[in-house]
Amino acid sequence: MRLKLAAGNWKMNGTTAALSELTQLRSIDATGIDVTIATPATLIHRAVAIAGGVQIAGQDCHANVSGAHTGDTSADMLADAGATAVILGHSERRADYGETDADVAAKTNAAWGAELTAIVCVGETLDERETGATLSVVATQLTGSVPDGASGETLVIAYEPVWAIGTGKVPTLEQIAEVHDFIRAELTNRFGAETADAIRLLYGGSVKPSNATEIFATSNVDGALVGGASLKADDFSGIISALAAA
Repeated sequence: MRLKLAAGNWKMNGTTAALSELTQLRSIDATGIDVTIATPATLIHRAVAIAGGVQIAGQDCHANVSGAHTGDTSADMLADAGATAVILGHSERRADYGETDADVAAKTNAAWGAELTAIVCVGETLDERETGATLSVVATQLTGSVPDGASGETLVIAYEPVWAIGTGKVPTLEQIAEVHDFIRAELTNRFGAETADAIRLLYGGSVKPSNATEIFATSNVDGALVGGASLKADDFSGIISALAAA
């Protein structure tokens, strides 16, 4: 059985004062599921020290182990700070920094080399959704962004329709199920049923306590990658509780 996962992405938010939100999360009943928070890199070491059962992740890493890459952070550095996972290929990285599928694959290999779980993001823009290209876009991103050798321990896939991130817009449950079922089938074709069945699939895009229960009841949804609602323990706790009860 796949252990469900509630993952929060703080993005470029949070200073020392925000760590109090992690302290609050420790008291939430998350029995039977994993909870991960991807803090800014500046907070990882301190977050690990107070997080209790909450795992801490990075939000990106460089593909190289070290070198002349001013301002970048390697996967080994994230692991050294105490992170257990890293988000890769987020649509904001793809759009703002021009990251390609090949870039994401290289970073995923780097994450695996540092024994980090790679949370690889895929998803379509509004134009791609409206022109019926969603599944072909997701298939291309999966093929190009995920290296060979994936397993349930090393890989999580997050489906994040770009047009739903931070907009309040949410795909229908049927649309979410269609993409998640498709991703599972693609993983099965590539890695075999045993491996594919062990890889967790997260939904991301305007997930909040009010819609979490119905999303988590949707086919092949093993949890969520949550943005804004993960910044406050009061909001994220509702999502965690909904997942624990799913």
